[in-house]
Amino acid sequence: MSQHPADTHDTIRVRQARENNLKGVDVDIPKRRITAFTGVSGSGKSSLVFGTIAAESQRLINETYTSFVQTFMPSMPRPDVEVLENLSAAIVVDQERMGANSRSTVGTATDAYSLLRVLYSRYSTPSAGGAGAYSFNLGEGACPTCEGFGTEASIDLDELLNWDKTLNEGAINAPNFAPGAWLWQTLTAGTQADLDVKLRDMPKDMLDRLLYAEAGKVKLNGANMSYSGLITRIKTTYIHSGREIKQAHIRDWIARISTTAPCSACGGSRLGEKARASKLAGLGIADMTALQVSDLLEVLGGVHIPAAGPLLANLSAVLEAMVQIGLGYISLDRPAGTLSGGEAQRVKMIRHLGSALSDVTYVFDEPTIGLHPHDITRMNHLLADLRDKGNTVLVVEHKPEVIKIADHVIDLGPGAGVHGGTLMYSGDVAGLLESETATGRHFSTRIPLKDSVRAPQAPLEIRGASLHNLKNVSVDIPTGVLCAVTGVAGSGKSSLIHSTIAKREDVAVVDQSPIRGSRRSNPATYTGLLDPIRAAFAKANGVKPALFSANSEGACEHCGGVGFTYTDLVSMAGVALPCEICEGKRYKPEVLAYTLDGLNIAEVLDLSIEQALGQLKIKKAAALLERLNQVGLGYLKLGQPLNTLSGGERQRLKLAINLGKGAGTYVLDEPTTGLHLADVQRLLALLDEMVDEGNTVIVIEHHLAVIAHADWVIDLGPGAGHDGGSVVFEGTPAQLAAAGSLTGVHLSQYVEGN
Repeated sequence: MSQHPADTHDTIRVRQARENNLKGVDVDIPKRRITAFTGVSGSGKSSLVFGTIAAESQRLINETYTSFVQTFMPSMPRPDVEVLENLSAAIVVDQERMGANSRSTVGTATDAYSLLRVLYSRYSTPSAGGAGAYSFNLGEGACPTCEGFGTEASIDLDELLNWDKTLNEGAINAPNFAPGAWLWQTLTAGTQADLDVKLRDMPKDMLDRLLYAEAGKVKLNGANMSYSGLITRIKTTYIHSGREIKQAHIRDWIARISTTAPCSACGGSRLGEKARASKLAGLGIADMTALQVSDLLEVLGGVHIPAAGPLLANLSAVLEAMVQIGLGYISLDRPAGTLSGGEAQRVKMIRHLGSALSDVTYVFDEPTIGLHPHDITRMNHLLADLRDKGNTVLVVEHKPEVIKIADHVIDLGPGAGVHGGTLMYSGDVAGLLESETATGRHFSTRIPLKDSVRAPQAPLEIRGASLHNLKNVSVDIPTGVLCAVTGVAGSGKSSLIHSTIAKREDVAVVDQSPIRGSRRSNPATYTGLLDPIRAAFAKANGVKPALFSANSEGACEHCGGVGFTYTDLVSMAGVALPCEICEGKRYKPEVLAYTLDGLNIAEVLDLSIEQALGQLKIKKAAALLERLNQVGLGYLKLGQPLNTLSGGERQRLKLAINLGKGAGTYVLDEPTTGLHLADVQRLLALLDEMVDEGNTVIVIEHHLAVIAHADWVIDLGPGAGHDGGSVVFEGTPAQLAAAGSLTGVHLSQYVEGN
């Protein structure tokens, strides 16, 4: 069913969109409204919103720049769509983790630190100068010792040295420093250490010379040799040299002995002496950025400087927006690279809330990820604020709480991958609920509270957990059941589980962290499925398995088996184009001549997991294909590059692999990420199956359907940051719904259908 608004300049017109799995989608999207894009995972929502609308908007903007400027930009192909009219400039606010640039912090990624710097430059005493004097990214403000990074490399002496051995017995755990080796001889001759005394008994001045002596010369076997203390040599040769270490064993050793410590000169504040000396309300600028945002707001509320009124109001508005969006528990000095995908998306939102731009298209990718139901209400207000400023807001979302506030809904489906890509519905929310689409049918579905919960087995004990904001938490996690760990964002859920249970050897952790792999990696290589497939091809054709690896003998010689050629010019960003020899198939022509059940290796890799399950008759691949299908990845192609997978897809890929290992205890971090309401029910069935097979499943989760279906719930809070870190409830979902905690209140409303 489809309703189209009248064709005017007030609608974005899309005709015959065929990007990825889209099957000629025609749709009109109202401008200056909130439009939610719904449908099962893999139905084509991202292809329409990001791959078509946002991509074309950004391409057209790039074309307005001079040809000189364009040479510095990646070349963007036009999306596969016949008509795309009335676009406005698109700003994509996605879940890509913020760059791990160690100079970037939450404060620098928002306007907050810039405003603080101006405040200090004008009103602190003694002033260090202009705003630049408080910037750790500028020479005038940065600590000269650590150059504004706030840390310095330190060597873990306990890893490097065996304190209970003498130098003659091999007390130095370092490559090339075995007793009698040339470097060992120059070190000991130059620093004149006692070779037969245990390091722990060595006099301090002798040990200091051994470790920290400056570079010098020593005569050894009649030759003049350079020497320096052990730590001095390691830092000069490896840590400060800037050269890449090619030997893997040296790299591993350096990683093992290196630790990062706060800079000894600036104490980790990143700032020079003058900036550190400046005080406002008794605090230095680094003290302010170290406070969690909700506390910083309170401190600034007590600053009464009439002339600074407008500046303080602007700064407070940014900080209040952070609290409103559920980020009140983080501090401005938090490195941007340590934020989760959901946190990073919310920090990016802050930058746009105060923007003077209007009539812009904002594109959000599941902005509720990592948010407690309590915080979703706040998020909805922010989306409405952006719309009310005259902007078009496009939201890819699964949560009913967000879909409910949309002015317009576009539903794609009916299924995922090859079964998706069709417009199922376009209209208002009321019409969606009456439609026969999967989203309409499941919109009001409520997973009931469990009548009878499973009996817990001997618990996994956590005692005295105090990482981050945890307040010496001791709690028992029952085994043999489905246990949900809940609480608002920043309450300490992840800290509690990841610092304790997740570190045990017999525990499989299934999270959404990036998968290590190059642009050659895909589900077939990552899961190991390609091995039995290659073996089957080799057996059927009487040739070597290596021929069927695009990373080995069978690779197309022109692109090296990548399927693309990458142009990297000095003045141009890298451009990927399908290889003109193999046309993206990755293999040599002679390899593609070999078939298995009528398909060549490239055609097999082009199958979806669901198709492979039905078509491939390879016994050793069947069980893994079944598990991949079971976790809801049936629509993924075997050869799809891993870097195109979402966080939720990566997590489900890891889950499928781990299911085959029989770990016993599984920790799942927000497994509902990216899942449609229909898929959540499949996930619950899978979790039940895992527990019924004798496993313990611990889910860190906000989704009320999962919480209602658990056997046991541990709720953390009561708030976030230093207002959290305590266990506020332990018990069954039914007991939680009757309790007064924030999670309990929302669970109660959920099961009652409110």
